[in-house]
Amino acid sequence: MAASQGDGPAIGIDLATTYSCVAVWRHNRVEVIANDQGNRLTPSCVAFTDTRRLVGEAAVNQAGSNPANTIFDVKRLIGRPFSGPSVQGDIKQWPFKVIAGREDRPVIAVQFEGEERQFVPEEISAMVLKRMKETAEAYLATPVKNAVITVPVYFNDSQRQATMDAGAIAGLNVMRIVNEPAAAAIAYGLDEMSDSDEERTVLIFDLGGGTLDISILNIDPGVDMDMSIFKVKATAGNTHLGGTDFDNELVKYCVREFLKKNKLVDIRSDKRALRRLRTACERAKRRLSSTAQTTIEVDSLHGGVDFCATISRAMFEKLNKKYFDECIEAVEKCLRDAQVDKSCVHDVVLVGGSTHIPKVQSLLKEFFDGKELCRNVNPEEAVAHGAAIQASILNGDTDGEMMQDVLLLDVTPLSLGIEVNDVFTMCVVIPRNTTIPIKKTRDVLTTYDNQTHVNIRVYQGESASTEDNNLLGEFTLEGIQQAPRCVPWIEVTFDIDAHGIIHMSAEDRVTRKKNQITIAHDTGRLRTEEIERMVQEAERYDWTINE
Repeated sequence: MAASQGDGPAIGIDLATTYSCVAVWRHNRVEVIANDQGNRLTPSCVAFTDTRRLVGEAAVNQAGSNPANTIFDVKRLIGRPFSGPSVQGDIKQWPFKVIAGREDRPVIAVQFEGEERQFVPEEISAMVLKRMKETAEAYLATPVKNAVITVPVYFNDSQRQATMDAGAIAGLNVMRIVNEPAAAAIAYGLDEMSDSDEERTVLIFDLGGGTLDISILNIDPGVDMDMSIFKVKATAGNTHLGGTDFDNELVKYCVREFLKKNKLVDIRSDKRALRRLRTACERAKRRLSSTAQTTIEVDSLHGGVDFCATISRAMFEKLNKKYFDECIEAVEKCLRDAQVDKSCVHDVVLVGGSTHIPKVQSLLKEFFDGKELCRNVNPEEAVAHGAAIQASILNGDTDGEMMQDVLLLDVTPLSLGIEVNDVFTMCVVIPRNTTIPIKKTRDVLTTYDNQTHVNIRVYQGESASTEDNNLLGEFTLEGIQQAPRCVPWIEVTFDIDAHGIIHMSAEDRVTRKKNQITIAHDTGRLRTEEIERMVQEAERYDWTINE
């Protein structure tokens, strides 16, 4: 949604799985904003106690004593079905309770103010976004309404719409949803190409706490037109691969070691012990980025028994080999889809905290034949940096010598199509890696005589059979011309907006009957009245109590 005059500054928010970051374009540069604890990264963590809710550092600090009511990794829930395999797999790892809600949506159940309360993922994300909004307002000493929020490349329509809903609940006008590697590319382009007049091919490798995103872009500094053009050629990645998965493998290893030494003591059902162990494993993972060996120690982990284990960097790499292999496989896929040889990539830009892992860096350097990796933009802040630039442009705050217009041409990560003749045949209307926004039409014919309606089923995926693709939504066009089969022509239109959200319509060319939907609105999305209720509740509470 566009900003209106007088709305104040616009901010860029990297709403990440483990740590979120907020930035603003001001004084002719990007300023990454520190929170009230003096940190530029805020944990994407929310906790509930008998008397209050805590967001950020305060939530993390009490997680060991209150694991069942401390919520993290909510980005792995937002916009996903409860019954999906990824959600079911994550539930087994989490100490907090996730149950099935309306239309197979996940709902988080906690004890708050002496009773059970239930929150949808959008509400938890809104609490983090509210914290980022308030952090910016305290720094800028003015109300903030407008924001650009980033998401992983492979977020589908419902996940993107759910993120926009979270922004609305937090009191933000979400001007644009931007893919994370595209935002990082903007940060890189402004920082590295301000004095260049040559077009460059750049690979953004974004490995964060919960997701892997890779994009290949052509960046044209646009010297002749005072406009930098960022054109995404291809994307690849995994919405379920990141630092959290590395932590999980370390936790599993430590649990096995504990059980070996203490055969009569089973730690696996002790949520508090597992939370404390996870925290120790996260710290060990970070230490292994700068040392070859470290110790994981937790006093009185379970049943009064202490835990101590030595872990080497080599063992850490062995435990996570499958994930490191997947990272390189995703790079190879992205290059194939972009039809770019690796020798033609000018720069490999590292984004996300997990790119500090030495094995990730060595594999990338080896794959690109010894090329030095670009770390000039802070990996943890690059996405928020680029989002702030995009926000300032959309807000009209582009005065100054350093800022010129940026044209971001992103792509749809997966093919979109419709089912033909109800026989599971996928008819692709928009191939993957098509530049967005885009509008395309496809003619559909009736399958039997005197047909009075046609069902339109919309799918996303790369299989020739719709059975193997993801059903995004469906709708029916009634009142079409009654005629022999294949005579009525139904015009089906796909319209993908700049947020990557799909709008669909179907129209009979003769009767002019028309029906339309927004795919993300079809099922599972919060209703308008639900969002309004959540906004009111958000205003009743102090979201960001800190100690």
